[in-house]
Amino acid sequence: MFRSLISIVIFCFVVAAAQAQKNMRNVMMYSDTTRLGVPFAKDPHVIKFQGRYLMYYTLPARKDKNHPIQGLGIGIAASTDLRNWTKIGEINPKAEPELNGLAAPCAIVIDNRVHLFYQTYGNGPKDAICHAVSDDGIEFERNPTNPIFRPTGTWNCGRAIDAEVFPYGDRYLLFFATRDPDYKIQMQGVASAPLQTNFNRDQWTQLTDAPILKPDLPWEGQCVEGASIVEKNGLLYMFYAGAYNNKPQQIGVAKSKDGIKWQRLSNKPFLTNGDPGTWNYSESGHPHLFKDDDGKTYLFYQGNKDNGKTWYLSNLKVKWNADGPVLGK
Repeated sequence: MFRSLISIVIFCFVVAAAQAQKNMRNVMMYSDTTRLGVPFAKDPHVIKFQGRYLMYYTLPARKDKNHPIQGLGIGIAASTDLRNWTKIGEINPKAEPELNGLAAPCAIVIDNRVHLFYQTYGNGPKDAICHAVSDDGIEFERNPTNPIFRPTGTWNCGRAIDAEVFPYGDRYLLFFATRDPDYKIQMQGVASAPLQTNFNRDQWTQLTDAPILKPDLPWEGQCVEGASIVEKNGLLYMFYAGAYNNKPQQIGVAKSKDGIKWQRLSNKPFLTNGDPGTWNYSESGHPHLFKDDDGKTYLFYQGNKDNGKTWYLSNLKVKWNADGPVLGK
């Protein structure tokens, strides 16, 4: 009887493992092993440029302290189908203020040039948003006024990370994450620049003297970050990450008419972390909502199952109804 029970348990485990492997084969999975020898890619952002898709993502710092390239960097991968990706380049720290590292890319295409917004890393409260531009999406020229944005006011610590730049109406909106003065609570802010802009530092105006979204729900813990914006049916939708990494971080959605006042669609996550044993058990986080030329939308996000020892990127189709976004197949 005991042996039979053990056999049943082993059989169930094998079936579950096989199903997990099948599920992984059925979804897009990408990571980068070039720096650590293990899969590590975070913070995805996707554009379509010159006939192919480009995905920008955060690379980890190397363990080798003697390597000429130090600090976090940004990887670039290309695809023709949003599923199979090939690494084609890197963006690495070049000069102040990004010498300690750069991360969390946001790319937009304007007049057939790629504008990249990214954060410095490793400077604590002094981390800020930078800007660069490229003709080919691979080699970038830095904005001479970098960093182009840091928040002001007594409600935040002066830090800005996780840039998301989105054209809306007669201006660009810059969404960013910052922390409270005690450096404990991560929350969202917003600034703007005119449509006719070079994105220099003097072009940005902070629009509020308070956060536009901060963690209020139990699953959000002490963190709301990584905003990704899409416009649909006259409204802005923000896909955001709730809770710090591996707490678990999960993805929520809010909507707005003006980019300043936001209302959550639900008190539950739009995309949760996975079940025990699945690739995203530790988190489903840092969203990017990519809208293709045909209007179809895809939610890119990061995940792992080992509390951050490795990181993978994946995507899911998102469909829309009268109430907003729903996960599709």
